[in-house]
Amino acid sequence: MDFSISGGLIVAIGGLGPAIAVGLIGFKAMEALGRNPEASGRILPAMLLAMAFAEAIAIYSLILAFTK
Repeated sequence: MDFSISGGLIVAIGGLGPAIAVGLIGFKAMEALGRNPEASGRILPAMLLAMAFAEAIAIYSLILAFTK
């Protein structure tokens, strides 16, 4: 397999899961805020932390694609 094709596949497949995770995390956080706006002080930090962990997985696949 050519370098550019394998690197592209690594990034595409490695980014699919985190993209879905970030979307679901944001969706559920906005849903929770809609139901209970007073809880934003507890929901938003947890949401940002979960999104950061999901994005870290995508960055790992990007690093793997660069080293491939």
